[in-house]
Parts: sequence; C-alpha cells; structure tokens
Amino acid sequence: MRILYIDIDSLRPDHLGCYGYHRDTSPAIDSIAARGVRFDNVHVSDAPCLPSRTALLTGRFGIHTGVVNHGGLAADPHLEGAGRGFRSLLGRTSLFAAFREAGYRTVSVSPFAERHSAWHWTAGLNELHNTGEGGMEVAGTVARVALDWLDRNAASDNWFLHVNLWDPHTPYRTPIAEAHPFDRDPLPDWLTEEVRARHWEGCGPHSAREVRGFLASPHEQERYPLQPGEMASMADVRRMFDGYDMGVRHADDHVAMLLAALERAGVADDTAILVSADHGENLGELNIYGDHQTADAITTHVPMIVAWPRVTDRFAGSSDPGLHYQFDVAATLVELAGGRVPSGWDARSFEPALRVGATEGREYLVVSQGAWSCQRAVRWGDWVCIRSYHDGYHGFPETMLFDVVRDPHEQHDLAPERPDLVQEAASRLEEWHGEVMRTATHPVDPFWTVLAEGGPLHTRGQLPAYLDRLRATGRAGWAELLASRYPAHARA
Repeated sequence: MRILYIDIDSLRPDHLGCYGYHRDTSPAIDSIAARGVRFDNVHVSDAPCLPSRTALLTGRFGIHTGVVNHGGLAADPHLEGAGRGFRSLLGRTSLFAAFREAGYRTVSVSPFAERHSAWHWTAGLNELHNTGEGGMEVAGTVARVALDWLDRNAASDNWFLHVNLWDPHTPYRTPIAEAHPFDRDPLPDWLTEEVRARHWEGCGPHSAREVRGFLASPHEQERYPLQPGEMASMADVRRMFDGYDMGVRHADDHVAMLLAALERAGVADDTAILVSADHGENLGELNIYGDHQTADAITTHVPMIVAWPRVTDRFAGSSDPGLHYQFDVAATLVELAGGRVPSGWDARSFEPALRVGATEGREYLVVSQGAWSCQRAVRWGDWVCIRSYHDGYHGFPETMLFDVVRDPHEQHDLAPERPDLVQEAASRLEEWHGEVMRTATHPVDPFWTVLAEGGPLHTRGQLPAYLDRLRATGRAGWAELLASRYPAHARA
C-alpha cells in the first residue's frame, strides 16, 4: 500500500465543493471525496499550527505533550527526564514511527519544522524535504519537490508521503496571473454590510480595522495586492474571500498534479489518499479576518477526506457525521495500514467500524487554543461553548455559546439565554480536565504556564501600543475594557 497525506494549511471545510461550497474551488479534492469518505465533524484537539501538528504527530492532547503555544515553555514538548533511554519515547511512538514499524518508508515535504522550530516533527521520518521558505511557499514550490519524489519512487511499495501546501494561509499570494477566477461569483451571504460595520467598531488583532495584526499595515497592499489590510468596505470583504478562495484553488490545482503523477506511475488504484489541514480559518467569524486565534468551531474544524482502496470503495461519496479528533483518524490510518497504535496515545481508532461504514463519533470533544488566546471549548451535539482564560485582546465574554447548526458563523452568543447548556459544557470540561490531568506526566497544565509567562505568544508586549491605537480611532471603550482586564499588560 502507498499513502499520500495532503496537508493544506488553514483550509476550512466549508470552502470546498465537496462540503457544499458554491464556488468552484476544489475540483481535484472533490474527486478524491467522490471515491472516498468525507468526515464532517473532525476537529483538531489543539490549535493553531504548532500545537495542532504536534498533537497529530504524537496522538496526544497538548495538555499531555506540553505544546499549546507558539513560543515560551509551552512551545516545546515536555522533557522525558531521567527515564529517557538511548532513543526518546517520541522516536518510538510518533505517527511516522508507527508507520515505519508497519513497514513504511516515511517522507514529509514541508517547511513546517523550520517555520516553528518544531524539530520534533522529524521523529520517525526517513526523509524530510524542507522547501525552505518558512511557509511562504506557493504550491508550485512544494509540489515540484513532491512530484520529483513521486516520479522516482511512486512505483515502489509501502511509502507514506506527507505533502504540506500553504496557499490559503495569509498573506494571500496566489500568482497574479492566476488571479480573479471568482470575481463574478457571489460572496458567502452571511457577511453583510451590517456585519462588517459592526465589526469595524470592534477590536482585536486581525479584526476589521487591523486585518494584518494589531496595527494597520498599508504596505501589505503593495507587496500582496490580493491581501486586504482592513475591512473598510464590502469591496475589501470581497477581496478577502477572493484571496482566500484563490489560495484554495491554487493548492487544488497542484493536488491535481499529484494525482496525475500517481496515474502516470500506474499506482493510482493502489494509493490511499487523505486530505486535511492543521486548522481552519476565521474569515470574519468573531471579528477575526484571515487568522486562527480561537478554540471556536471554525478554527478547530478541519476537512478530512479518506479514499482508501478496498476499504472506502463500498462507501464512495459518503459522509461521516460523527465527532472525531483529527488524531483519532490518524490512529485509524495506522491500523488500516496494518500497524499498531502506540501506547500512550489519547487517540481512539475506529478502524473496524470504518471498514463496515458504521463509525460512531465521540460524545463530545474538548478543543484548545493557546497561541493567540487561551481558550478551551466543548463541542457536542449542535453546540460549541467557549471558555476564555485570555481573550487575545478581542474583548470576548468569559463564556460564549453558539448553535453551530443554525448559526454556523457564530453571530449569536446564546450563553446568557441558555445557562443550562453553559453548565453542561462546564461539567464536561471539568470531567475532561480531571481525566487528562490524572494521566499527565507533568503536574502543571501548560495553559497556566502560558498565562504566567504573560499570555499567548502573539499578544505579548502588544497591548500598550494597541490601547493607544484604540483610543486614537474612536474605540476608547474597548481600550478601557482591555486595560481593566489586563492591567499588568497595559503598562509599557
């Protein structure tokens, strides 16, 4: 068996045709879904990039690995300590190591390890091909390396190839010659002028007035003409959606090239193909434009498409509605490949159920964000309830509740109206926290480490200047709220 894992950074499911999107962003990915199974409710346990891929690699929650942030002590895995042997535990139990134990040659084409100094990502790899631009690559840069590898190796057996495309990630940088395929397509209808205007009066990094961070970035328009710097009008909203969707389509064009390479090698019918992402992307939800800063149902929700010869063929084109962590799918893949899920993983394989098309998801998920805000959320039924320990300077209430079926873009916080559901979520969060801390190898929740260090990495040191900007742009009320919430951070 051959396995191709296509990992597209910041790819949200509802911007793919196979998940119901009205724009033609993903014909190649849609073709994979047509011969496989589409999972509708897969979430990363930990967001964003570094915590997410660490959880995928280790099969464990960030609260167990220690990786929940993009910097500080909580950006590196816990040390094993005195019990570490000649080879580390991760070297024996990583996702790649599990495939190697099953007889696979493991390969990754990705700049991820260098971008985040995530050197643990190499554990269990036979080959790492670093494309060298720190995540600023366009798809062609990555695809050239992957295609060269496939041209030389596709016909051999038992390989696992991870290919990491980055194009939907901001700043939007699709080659300009390919721009504007969607200029006549309507926008998603939820983000109206009324919504944009309300966001304009809000606050936070990557909010409507500060799309590229905490401050306005007019130079971005010159360097990245597809990337709006603020949402001053609906024309800017269109530019954002078009820029993101062009990134998706550009990545999809190169997915088509990978599929063609398998056809040329004569192995397309004997290659399992998976498509997923490290996290989703808020495109206006919660007044966050083109970033992944929360533990909400947008940032943590990822596509997961599995086309596995002789397993999913009988259910081709079907969907699975169950709640799964992304690492649950990873554990399932290991068993489908004839491997063994490493001991100590938090993941639960559903491999036997997938073979008969009758998978059952988890009762609820707890998902986390620690790099832009400190949040944990409970996702169950039709609901997501988000608890903020640090709001990332967005001014969020401590608890938010959304009906993700009737309100998929999280515009109506129901927490004040449904204290019963808030309490249900709080009980589940407490149950989960007690369970994972009982099985933790380190006694301190890494969230408390992040808060003690001064908050999520991307907010540190930003508040004094941002308070000045808020006051200068007529948003003094938000400045006073943030200053009162974070007095120690408000002082220059």
